[in-house]
Amino acid sequence: MPDSSHHTDTDTTGQPPVESFVTERPEPIGHRMPHTRTGAAWFGICAAALLSVVLIVFMAQNTGRVEVRFLWMDGSLPLALALLIAAVGAALLTMVVGAARITQLRRLARRQDR
Repeated sequence: MPDSSHHTDTDTTGQPPVESFVTERPEPIGHRMPHTRTGAAWFGICAAALLSVVLIVFMAQNTGRVEVRFLWMDGSLPLALALLIAAVGAALLTMVVGAARITQLRRLARRQDR
């Protein structure tokens, strides 16, 4: 005789109902929903799109040419391009310093784990 206390929900095909595959809504933390990777990606994409629009407007408004001299190099290029090159160079330098610091901290953490 089958045990009637052990009941599984199935439909006529023998498969569990669709509702059992749906995960429950996450409990809010306080009055806020928890952060997710999808939410972070969406925010990052929106921020990048907004920054791109601002950059395009900046470059369109600053097309005047300027004289640039750096070490042995000199030339003339649009102001927006000169500033963009300087900003990218500063960002690269910041990333190199940050990567060196992260490497330093990881080595220190490995030494402390031993």
